[in-house]
Amino acid sequence: MSSYQKRSKEELAQRVAQDIHDGAYVNLGIGQPTLVANHIPEGREVILQSENGILGMGPAPAAGSEDYDLINAGKQPVTLLSGGAFFHHADSFAMMRGGHLDICVLGAFQVSATGDLANWSTGEPGAIPAVGGAMDLAIGAKQTWVMMDLLTKQGASKIVERCTYPLTGIGCVKRIYSDLATLACTPQGLQLIDKVEGLEHAELERLVGLPIQA
Repeated sequence: MSSYQKRSKEELAQRVAQDIHDGAYVNLGIGQPTLVANHIPEGREVILQSENGILGMGPAPAAGSEDYDLINAGKQPVTLLSGGAFFHHADSFAMMRGGHLDICVLGAFQVSATGDLANWSTGEPGAIPAVGGAMDLAIGAKQTWVMMDLLTKQGASKIVERCTYPLTGIGCVKRIYSDLATLACTPQGLQLIDKVEGLEHAELERLVGLPIQA
């Protein structure tokens, strides 16, 4: 069996941030994706948008300097960069639906090998569905990336041949950034971009349960 170490949440956020191009307009979904804001490479201009009506978000505020009137869609305090703006959330959704975002980074319960996304409900009894702006983002952004742990707490792969949870979008996910590997979703299936050091390709395919083109 391979000997490897998973990426921490901060390392994963840094890995995602590394691929965001200069000048990109980006929405970071609730949960893990918000950490990406703290890892934008110095000197790279990335304009962060939040569906509750902010453009030009900065990194998380220093402890003690939080302003709870300035929050992202996940109700976390944020900062505003010079030139940033607030506006009605209807205008924010018009940005999202109108194809004005280059990238959105979302969490997921399941992603299919061909890029179908399920991230708003597990459909299980007692689960509280929360779609928020995920459907608008998944279809409206020029690229949809998913950031997640590869496996559930029970050890099952979140990357599947076909999603069994209610769908957010069909064929919308271009890349999956996980704690073990970065993968591209293509019409032909999964393609490897990179993986953590020491993880054998065969072991990664075993964990995912699907073929991965090297």
